[in-house]
Amino acid sequence: MKKEKIKPIPKYIVARIKKADAQNNVCLPGRTRFYSYLTKNDGELVKVTVAVKTRYKQWLYKQVAVHGLNSDICYVKDMVFHYIAGYSVGWFEQGAQTAPRWYESTEWDYSDDKYFDLFAPVVNREYLDRFPKYKYSAVNLYKGVDVLKYLRFYEKYPQIEYLMKAGLGGYAFSKQILQEIGKNKRFAKWLMKNRAELIKDEYYVDVIMRSFRTGKPLADVQAYRKYRMKLSKETALKELRTLFKNDLEKFVLYLRKQETNPYSYRDYLHACQYLGLNMTEDKNRYPHDFKRWHDIRIDEYNTAKAMKDAEERKALYEKFAAVASKYLGLEYDKKSVYIAIIAQNPSDLIREGELLHHCVGRMGYDQKFAREESLIFFIRTKEQPDVPFVTIEYSPKQKRVLQCYGDNDTKPDDGVILCTLSICRKILLSDFRREGT
Repeated sequence: MKKEKIKPIPKYIVARIKKADAQNNVCLPGRTRFYSYLTKNDGELVKVTVAVKTRYKQWLYKQVAVHGLNSDICYVKDMVFHYIAGYSVGWFEQGAQTAPRWYESTEWDYSDDKYFDLFAPVVNREYLDRFPKYKYSAVNLYKGVDVLKYLRFYEKYPQIEYLMKAGLGGYAFSKQILQEIGKNKRFAKWLMKNRAELIKDEYYVDVIMRSFRTGKPLADVQAYRKYRMKLSKETALKELRTLFKNDLEKFVLYLRKQETNPYSYRDYLHACQYLGLNMTEDKNRYPHDFKRWHDIRIDEYNTAKAMKDAEERKALYEKFAAVASKYLGLEYDKKSVYIAIIAQNPSDLIREGELLHHCVGRMGYDQKFAREESLIFFIRTKEQPDVPFVTIEYSPKQKRVLQCYGDNDTKPDDGVILCTLSICRKILLSDFRREGT
């Protein structure tokens, strides 16, 4: 391929490109589009890429790349590639811009053949009829745009024709499959036997090879591969990967047979573990009717969890009340316009948090109160003792106020601060008496 032999675009090619572009221009107005056509350059079959653009109702076009069938290099002009934006084309010669871009030139430059070979539909595929050696290549069945790639494969792996005529064009560029066909007639027969399934679904090449060598169904091998990848990558399924480490394939086939998925099985596993079932036993590990036993175990889990939660809630309320009772009688100060009421149960914290728009009803304050790590007092006015005003968190261990906030975490006034100090003094004195100090 020689750059000095690159010829202008034939008129009939321009007409075909313009016709093909009529539809694309509706979808991509103002954007650069790309098409290609086949021709010869110094006796070599080449593909010429043409850029097209519409500006102010003017249809512009130009050659931007030339790739040869047997060339290691390609020729490029007025085009550059950006890793983020993709290909850009300069249009100075066509009058579509005021100054040339840095990559525009009147001469063709060269690059590695694998570059600048962008997606561009071929408008004259019948040109290949001029090459007798491709008569039986089945290239006419190839619907992709990379015609040169197909012909290169054909010259190296003539068995690509076999795949195309069998309707297995989706696997035409798999070197592993092509090589196996070339050396193993039994594999070629196996492909024909499973042709309908291979056409219907897209299978990984390694799945095809493993299914052929082991005799296992394609769908089973494909499912095993997909689940194996999913189980190895997703942290949420790590425990399944551990549980079925030694019989993963059996587990995958079980999921397929039961028409379920690893996430449903994970929920079933959690329920069984909570209920204390032995998951090494097949009756628990592989229940014969998974959907039925999944629902049974989930119901049992919910019931057991509700009972445990109720017991824990009851114990929490009892501990909470016991702590609150220790500090009753410390809330009132006759000289102050404010009173302090210690929380009596977790529900009091929830109500206080909701009305004052802060987090005392959440974030585990009820647990900390029950453990006597934090005491929660509600500051109210004597005139409105039931209306939330300011909330105090006091630490008996540190013997200091941790937080003191009003509505939406606002800071209280000096009167509330004095009331808070009075409460702290009483709590400290009460602690000293209990400790015998």
